[in-house]
Amino acid sequence: MELDNLDIVAPIYLANSFKKYISIIYVLEKNSKFLNLNPKCEPPLGKRGLYREIGSKKESEIYILSMLWILNYSDGKNSLLDIANRSKITFDQIKKTADLLLKQGLLKEI
Repeated sequence: MELDNLDIVAPIYLANSFKKYISIIYVLEKNSKFLNLNPKCEPPLGKRGLYREIGSKKESEIYILSMLWILNYSDGKNSLLDIANRSKITFDQIKKTADLLLKQGLLKEI
């Protein structure tokens, strides 16, 4: 008896499982720990162009919140996944924001 029979398992469920596996692999590969290079105070984010002037209000709020969460919890001990779980912000958003902060020299990858 073959268990990999598409007569038993609908293709939509296989596609759903595949998407979940890809998502898990993405998190495993991209999860990192960072160190805030300016931990004593909030760096001037506006001067670095990190405050967005465009986009929806909700998008801007999530972007700013993710920056603040990352800067506050990047102590070399918390991973991006830890920050995403604690903040309830998606891992993808946390990762994208961390990449921007890294490019601006505000974070160092551990």
